[in-house]
Amino acid sequence: MRWALVKVCLAVTTMVVVAFAVPLGMVVQEMASDRAFSNAERQAATIGPTLSITTDPGQLRRAVESTEMGAARRMAVHVPPVGGGAAVEIGTGWAGRHAVEETRRLGRAMTVPLARRGSALLQPTALGSGDIAVVEILVPEREVSNGVATAWLVLAGVGLALVVGSVAVADRLGARLVRPAERLADAAHQLGEGRLGARVPEAGPKELRSAAVAFNSMADQVVELLANERELAADLSHRLRTPLTVLRLNAASLGDGPAAEQTRAAVEQLEREVDTIIRTAREQRATGAAGTGAGAGCDASEVIRDRMAFWSALAEDEGREVRLAGVDRTVRIPVARPELAAALDALLGNVFRHTPEGTAFAVDVHDAGDAVIVLVSDGGPGIADPDAALRRGNDGGRDGSTGLGLDIVRRVAEGTGGDVRIGRSVLGGTEVRLWIALDDRARGGGARGGRERRGRRKRRGG
Repeated sequence: MRWALVKVCLAVTTMVVVAFAVPLGMVVQEMASDRAFSNAERQAATIGPTLSITTDPGQLRRAVESTEMGAARRMAVHVPPVGGGAAVEIGTGWAGRHAVEETRRLGRAMTVPLARRGSALLQPTALGSGDIAVVEILVPEREVSNGVATAWLVLAGVGLALVVGSVAVADRLGARLVRPAERLADAAHQLGEGRLGARVPEAGPKELRSAAVAFNSMADQVVELLANERELAADLSHRLRTPLTVLRLNAASLGDGPAAEQTRAAVEQLEREVDTIIRTAREQRATGAAGTGAGAGCDASEVIRDRMAFWSALAEDEGREVRLAGVDRTVRIPVARPELAAALDALLGNVFRHTPEGTAFAVDVHDAGDAVIVLVSDGGPGIADPDAALRRGNDGGRDGSTGLGLDIVRRVAEGTGGDVRIGRSVLGGTEVRLWIALDDRARGGGARGGRERRGRRKRRGG
């Protein structure tokens, strides 16, 4: 499109330049010719007064030599026989006797082209006797074309400058038109590749601005539809986690026997199938989050209060003491609400799954300025090898475990530039520390940013 516009401008400007420069050059050439012959006519007229007075050869010769053209050997005078006398020829003629007689007969000036010398102007002049003398002036070719070459060069330079200028302007205008179109095409490719955060700046000509607005609106609708779909998958995990935990605990209390073993096997199989569905949904959501960027966020305190209310019924049934701290004020984090809710459900589900009934647990929220720290601690037996637990959570290779619990938490943290650590809690059991970075620069730091944050936390003694 850009080169097409440049070619159109080049063609149009060239035609305009040719249409105006060629006729103008021809006019200049004609004016130079007229100027040369007008000057020759004036020079021929200077000898007219002398011819009207006398036809004496000596006087005529002196009169001719006193003129500019005569001194330059470019004037000749042809006087016919007068009163029975002989014809007088002053100077050397160039046009020939036939042209002189023709001029005398017609009684008007005429121009005779000369081979390789220019032209000869023949000017009739009346004598005192009534006869017609002819004054011949040589007009060299250099005078006829004087200044014409310079004029053509100037016109060619001006025309070339106009063409170059029009091409430059067309290129700039084409760039203004093409750049928004290229951005629109690039954003469309990105959206097609799954990068849902691709948007187009609403700039450029009116039509392209309208296309950008329509594209951005379409992309927002696509993101919203995918978010709704993934929200349904996330809601499935929230709804099924607690019933499955209750079923597993109840199955554990059935004792021994074939029926009890079958029930426990069925519950484990159901857990595996549900966890497979949840894993797929989480992976899709993680991919979607990477494409949409960190624009979404939520109030961590509000989400934690909501999920604790969800788990409190089961905690009450099992006689667990629950402590909640730091959720009395708004704490904004760059994590979507469903993502944080899934991470909390994974952590709390692990508490119910891996600690005995009656074990207390707590959830604390701390605002560290550049990060928000969520602590989930319990009074259970603890984890002997935290690094191994994190590795298991990352690969999900154990039977009876999806590997999702800590993996979900890890993805939420690392998606903001933070991380997850496992340690010993003040309650005597396990403490999972979820570090959610608030500084967007941590995203560009990659692994180095994560190591720097972990180093700072170690120096703090956390």
